[in-house]
Amino acid sequence: MTVSSTGLVRPLSAEAAPPRRVLGPGGERRRSSARDYVVSVNPGSQSYDVVVVGGGHNGLVSAAYLARAGLSVLVLERLDHTGGAAVSVEPFSGHAARLSRYSYLVSLMPERLMADLGLDVRLASRTTASYTPWTRGERSGGLLVERPEGEATRASFRELTGGDEEYAAWQEFYAEVGKVAEVVAPTLMQPLPLEREIRAMVDERTWTDVVAQPLGRAITSRFSDDTVRGVVATDALIGTFASMDDRSLIQNRCFLYHLIGNGTGEWRVPIGGMGAVTDALAKAAVEAGAEIVTGAGVSAIHPGPDGAEVVWHEGGHQRSATGRRVLSGVAPWVLRILLGEGEDAETKPVGSQLKINFLLDRLPALRSGADPAVAFAGTLHLAEDYTQLERAYDAAVGGAVPDPMPGEVYCHSLSDPSILGDRAGSAHTLTYFGLHTPAGLFDADPEARDVATRRALASLDAVLAEPIEDCIARDADGRLCIEAKIPQDVEKDLAMPGGHIFHGDLEWPWAPNRSRLETPAQQWGVQTEHDVVLLCGSGARRGGAVSGLGGHNAAQAVLADLA
Repeated sequence: MTVSSTGLVRPLSAEAAPPRRVLGPGGERRRSSARDYVVSVNPGSQSYDVVVVGGGHNGLVSAAYLARAGLSVLVLERLDHTGGAAVSVEPFSGHAARLSRYSYLVSLMPERLMADLGLDVRLASRTTASYTPWTRGERSGGLLVERPEGEATRASFRELTGGDEEYAAWQEFYAEVGKVAEVVAPTLMQPLPLEREIRAMVDERTWTDVVAQPLGRAITSRFSDDTVRGVVATDALIGTFASMDDRSLIQNRCFLYHLIGNGTGEWRVPIGGMGAVTDALAKAAVEAGAEIVTGAGVSAIHPGPDGAEVVWHEGGHQRSATGRRVLSGVAPWVLRILLGEGEDAETKPVGSQLKINFLLDRLPALRSGADPAVAFAGTLHLAEDYTQLERAYDAAVGGAVPDPMPGEVYCHSLSDPSILGDRAGSAHTLTYFGLHTPAGLFDADPEARDVATRRALASLDAVLAEPIEDCIARDADGRLCIEAKIPQDVEKDLAMPGGHIFHGDLEWPWAPNRSRLETPAQQWGVQTEHDVVLLCGSGARRGGAVSGLGGHNAAQAVLADLA
């Protein structure tokens, strides 16, 4: 490796660069044409203003913003397609249904970001926020939360609890959380505020409940019913393995991120599936002039004083390029390996989710008698009473697959029939997201995947009037249309260490009061130990989920630094 007189690291190899594989809309490799949004298929420059490592949604957001600002941008993606975890696939042979394989809903992506990049993406609101089947002795029913909440929601709380007190507590709590969202959401696309600046704008009681003490204390003090407590708690556990009383407060941070998107916290369904979001981002990046190379597995990043060299392998050959700045869309744990620091098993993130995708011939009937088109239209909670969640956590800590298995079910085809292709109107997709299934369970027991899948189905069957298996479609080979993904699958497929969907534990979306906020990277929460290497993925502060915030904020830091 040599360094030029300007401080930029020169490529290791003098071998001619291969033709750039620049992506068109939809992620397909395209030949050059204006209509296909391709900028070049000829050998590109080996020196760029910015090299982006990883073509997930955040990397594409960075590329689009930076290319629109006139910078030369190269995006390197290990897989043969862009999108990362936000992709749509047809996993079942003989069926054209496109499922959102990993990420599945959108809340945190700011509408302003979508407008900035001119994304042709539609997000559908769900008329049902959640439905939670319950049984109390001889009584059974379901807790319905509408969007927006109306008289049916009030009546549903009354049926469960016998009065109106619990619903009043619900309204009060979420009104307070909503005010926090209104304060925090506008800051997400701005330089980091300090903690004291946010705290000054938030009611002290709410700050204590949501930020200062374990969330379990607020839930158990403000709500009396076990089912209601559980519904509140679940937003703190999606992708996070923790007790509600965990002193680290990682459950609080997860809860906050789930409820601040666009100031409302509403989770919406992307029309066309999650792949439609990243297809639109790839289109925006390429139209702006960014180059995207797929099948480019980055093996090393060599920082210098004024830039960095990125080395990757492509088609059996080693390639390299330099950038004045390098943006990392991979997890910080992986980035340290690329920087030559080696693997540190002690700090490797640990994912904790079981994701199961189904294709159904029809929606199943529920024991409660609720209309399946209503119950499945939002988030269907299974075995998620508060005490069940805590017992499941204790079981997993002890090395056992929880029984019953807590989880949530989503039916996106009720909001977006287009993903069913020629089966629209005669089939449905179903997505199950299981909690408290840390990667260690599956490392320790090779049969744990099958056990967890069976228990997930059992949790669903427990609230149905018919076995779910009777409703599952079969593929072209006669197999049930079920696809189960554990953390190890996420790591293998997406190179997310430990299968952690947030690249690691979430951080508060503001800076500690004594933070050094001297450089643009620090001010935007995307800094690393190297000035020329910035985080642009879920591992950035204010990263996590399909938001594009990591990509946007890294791009703003680069523009402030290089302007």
